[in-house]
Amino acid sequence: MIGIISDVHANLAALEAVLARLDAMGAARIVCLGDVGGYHSQVNECCELIRQRCLLCLQGNHDAYLATGAACPRSRSANRCLDYQRGILDEDHRRWLASLLPAARIGDLDLVHGGWHDRLDEYVEPTEAYFAALDGSRFASGHTHVPCLWRSAGKVYCNPGSVGQPRDGDPRAAFAVFDGGEFSLHRVAYDVAATQAAMHAAGFEPYFYQNLSAGTRIGGKVDAR
Repeated sequence: MIGIISDVHANLAALEAVLARLDAMGAARIVCLGDVGGYHSQVNECCELIRQRCLLCLQGNHDAYLATGAACPRSRSANRCLDYQRGILDEDHRRWLASLLPAARIGDLDLVHGGWHDRLDEYVEPTEAYFAALDGSRFASGHTHVPCLWRSAGKVYCNPGSVGQPRDGDPRAAFAVFDGGEFSLHRVAYDVAATQAAMHAAGFEPYFYQNLSAGTRIGGKVDAR
């Protein structure tokens, strides 16, 4: 059994809850599809825990922004959080984030952070035509923060959703499991107030973390499909 997590976004309480649930389920290995950083305040703690617990971790777009100093091209809110994280991120963790690859393969499981046309910053909308052009039969990516399980013509695609910033209107942390060639989607409640308190202590206004109570983007938009 492989646990699949993504888009942790420096939310330590959510990450700890997901890892505890995967342990209880008996997951032998855990992989992270990227975006350890971004959005929340406990980036060092999450880097440390991912490095301890995950078989592999891919590089997400927020990880690349942290590693290179580049700005997020479409969100002032994201850049405010990234600026904060750059100021506190341990150099060892920054080098680790810079070393990560955006794609990997484990057996017949093909993994990327974004998509197969843009590994860092593509929002995959699964269609038969999209996956017909790809070799393989089992695929997983993150980035959208919305869980998805799709099957067609012998291809299976899974997006585990987001551990640290769900956007589908469900505030519980999301993850997936790959077992016996099949994916399944899962949710677990976590101490949202603890993450919000950590954000407040770091100097962020409620605008940057009140969305966690509702499972939305910063600002309140729901992305459920």
